[in-house]
Amino acid sequence: MRLAILSDIHGNVPALEAVHRDLLAQGVDEVLVAGDLVGRGPEGGAVVDYVRQQGWPALKGNHEDYLLSFRRRQVPQEWWTLDEWAAARWLAGQLDDQDEAFIDALPFSLERPGLEVVHGTPASNRQGIGPWTDDATLRRHVAGLDASTLVCAHTHRPLIKIVDGTQIVNVGSVGLPFNRDWRAQYGLFTRRADTWHVELRRVSYDRDRFLAIYHSSGFLEAGGITARLLRMEVEHATPILVPFLSWTEAGGIAKDVDALDEFLRVFEPGQSLRLFMRGLAKAP
Repeated sequence: MRLAILSDIHGNVPALEAVHRDLLAQGVDEVLVAGDLVGRGPEGGAVVDYVRQQGWPALKGNHEDYLLSFRRRQVPQEWWTLDEWAAARWLAGQLDDQDEAFIDALPFSLERPGLEVVHGTPASNRQGIGPWTDDATLRRHVAGLDASTLVCAHTHRPLIKIVDGTQIVNVGSVGLPFNRDWRAQYGLFTRRADTWHVELRRVSYDRDRFLAIYHSSGFLEAGGITARLLRMEVEHATPILVPFLSWTEAGGIAKDVDALDEFLRVFEPGQSLRLFMRGLAKAP
């Protein structure tokens, strides 16, 4: 049996199409989607439709929850006016009622023989497992797990690690990798002798086409500072939005377009957030 497991597509249709072509060439028996079809990228509705039309089983990531909250106006009142939330408002507005019903019905997890698939951790789709996660924390995540392999995503950083006999695999991100490699990334799982053998694949796609959609869709103009930062993340394949938000909060700086140039004078894309914030704390 051979499975393709992809996640964190984040409204990136060109990357999804490239991964689809690649997994077809691998002769997979089934495709699973581990959440975050939507959010961050401008074509969330198109990604939802693509996955729905293919009939791929999918689960609910944190960004499905976020956009559902916006569509149902279950967010703080100030989020409807603050510039930093303009992107989320626009992205939620691009989903229709059919999209909303589809993502709302998605389960928290998926199971296959010897395999459990979640978005973040078995406890939450907002927690993440990455290269920095220590063994003690990993043991807590897999405690009580019936499956011999745990598959996750959320942090946009691929990983394979074995802790106390349990294989933990982060399949990375199709649409927005954060490991300095912009190619679309997913996991290929082959079951032999009751064991899942994993290959983490990376697939080139037409990134220029995707970056152009930020303009042509109107997202870049309507989404304010957040849309600009999200587009930069696609260019650099590394987190930029969270460092910007951390920097503005630490300095009491307004989260708007006017702050971007100043931020980029002190932050180098790819820099560790922890080291960046530590450096700011030491600055005179």
